[in-house]
Amino acid sequence: MTARVLVVDDEEAIRDAVCYALRSDGYEVDGRETGEEALDAVRAEPWDVLVLDVMLPGLSGIEVCRRIRAESDVPVLLLTARDAEVDRVLGLESGADDYVVKPFSTPELVSRVRAILRRRELDRGASFRRVGDVELDLARYEAHVAGERVRLTPTEFRLLSLLATEERAFTRREIMSHLWESLHVGDERAVDVHVANIRRKIEGDEAEPRRLVTVRGVGYRLVGV
Repeated sequence: MTARVLVVDDEEAIRDAVCYALRSDGYEVDGRETGEEALDAVRAEPWDVLVLDVMLPGLSGIEVCRRIRAESDVPVLLLTARDAEVDRVLGLESGADDYVVKPFSTPELVSRVRAILRRRELDRGASFRRVGDVELDLARYEAHVAGERVRLTPTEFRLLSLLATEERAFTRREIMSHLWESLHVGDERAVDVHVANIRRKIEGDEAEPRRLVTVRGVGYRLVGV
């Protein structure tokens, strides 16, 4: 089945270029101009990836991402300005899976979309992992903590599933390399944002985490509780 990608950007030239590049790579693609249109489209139809500009008129890309995350686990790839680090952090905190900094090359963006889809397909073909009371059903993309369903973004789920593979600490670089399937992993601080998001969802007290713990000087480890 052909993957469906929704591109949301108010700059027509960028939107058209991204849509063209993704269609040339074999995807079914549609474009929207505003955040409101993006929300309507996501609620009306199934999508495999959402490419979302942060700077949209009216409803911002950050707010669109936040609202979508309350309803859907569709992967979100943000388009951000080069000097807007705060937007990238806010975007990840709102549930985005990855970001590409403007100006970008269309091959880079297509590669990121392809990696997101490939990771999700691989995860769907996997089975089941458990560490303590954290249970991960990789076939259904579902997470349960102490028997309660927890909604994770695709990237959060993939990060947690990596930590569940071995009883050891993983470095930030290892985590980023796993998430993006590349030796060029970009800003490793993005890992800290994803970890903070996960802790808010799986820890009783995120200030004193018991499950997803920091190993000082190394990185992060998933511990059975």
